Amino acid sequence: MSQIHPGAVVDPAARLGKDVVIGPFCVVGPAVTLGDGVTLQSHVVVDGHTEIGAGTRIFPFAAIGTQPQDLKYHGEKSRLIVGRNNVIREYVTMNPGTEGGGMETRVGDNGLFMIGVHIAHDCVVGNNAILANNATLAGHVKVGDHVVIGGLAAVHQFVRIGAHAMIGGLSGVEHDVIPFGSVMGERASLAGLNIIGMKRRGFDRDTIHGLRAAFRELFTETGTIAERVAAVTARHAGNAAVSEIIAFMRVESQRGLTTPKAENGA
Repeated sequence: MSQIHPGAVVDPAARLGKDVVIGPFCVVGPAVTLGDGVTLQSHVVVDGHTEIGAGTRIFPFAAIGTQPQDLKYHGEKSRLIVGRNNVIREYVTMNPGTEGGGMETRVGDNGLFMIGVHIAHDCVVGNNAILANNATLAGHVKVGDHVVIGGLAAVHQFVRIGAHAMIGGLSGVEHDVIPFGSVMGERASLAGLNIIGMKRRGFDRDTIHGLRAAFRELFTETGTIAERVAAVTARHAGNAAVSEIIAFMRVESQRGLTTPKAENGA
């Protein structure tokens, strides 16, 4: 049975699943859908054409589904879809999509979004993402599964971040980050691979060794990037993780690739 505090304002047209908890001073708009077991602790605003997946918990003063921060937005009925079992902490903001970006922002399952995180319009965030305090995604950013973004990091619009990547705190990410990559810096550079994250997620020794070798071949050897990609593809054909990096690098992108600084090795 759902529990709605008498101090909450819930539009009668909102669709509520089973066992939803809505605390005091929350506001839920008419086009909102809350899945089973969703909890809005207090002072939470959920508005717009927004769906929140089952089991997601939202903490005080979060604003979810409010109008995008985009001057090109003119009230179109774009959507925000948030998956299951997310933890959305205080002061988080998540905006719906725009006409220029496919009309939808999408957040996966099992994420942790710490205090002050911002997910802008038309972003796509994968499953099991962790965004630390005040991490910010500009519009149209794509974030893969199991990505960790450190506190106060900012990601430029249209950047892609591959699965299992790690973004260091205070980093400014202007270019795409390969899967399994580790980047850091005021203007972020590729510092190596997210080895700790891979070990935590059970990647075997041979896969990690193959990734290390492929990283060196891609970023420290001579020749054009196209030549290096072709060579790595041939040498590491049996390594699915390497193939994931190659596939990522071959996608046409507006932002280019984050690469190591000259002094960085693999």
